[in-house]
Amino acid sequence: MLKWILVLWPSFLVAAVAEAVFFVVVDPQQLYLFGEPVRYSPIATYSIGFFGFWLACAASSLLTLFLQPVGTRPPAHR
Repeated sequence: MLKWILVLWPSFLVAAVAEAVFFVVVDPQQLYLFGEPVRYSPIATYSIGFFGFWLACAASSLLTLFLQPVGTRPPAHR
């Protein structure tokens, strides 16, 4: 459980900041996906963007945890 907290919590915080910075610059009504304008509501676009950023950040954190040497990994609590 500790490993998941170490992965998901920092990635959540970074995704929130990344989404805020991204959508300050980009208007969700002017996004295009595969050459077609995005037809979702702004709230849906913000939500999809947040979960996309969270997934990317969680993958990065998980890879960092996976690549740590065995002696420095957090203990596995059961």
